[in-house]
Amino acid sequence: MIRFKLKELISKKEFYDGKRITLKQIAEATGINRMTLTKINTKVGYSTSTDTLNKLCSFFNCEISELVEYVSDEQFKKKHKEEEQN
Repeated sequence: MIRFKLKELISKKEFYDGKRITLKQIAEATGINRMTLTKINTKVGYSTSTDTLNKLCSFFNCEISELVEYVSDEQFKKKHKEEEQN
């Protein structure tokens, strides 16, 4: 499965810019629908277009590997099971 690291990028940008960044601000700057950003940020397994990925990489001035990562189904299930036990 592909995992989006949008929360991490927002946090990093907030730290370096010294101000809070909202999904609304990202939507306005990139032209990406705010609901799409919300789904990327919260919905496990969400699928989006390469155009959206390109816009996000441009906004955050990052490589694609900083925005997305591959997590095997086994890793995901194991992590999810560990969280349920805690």
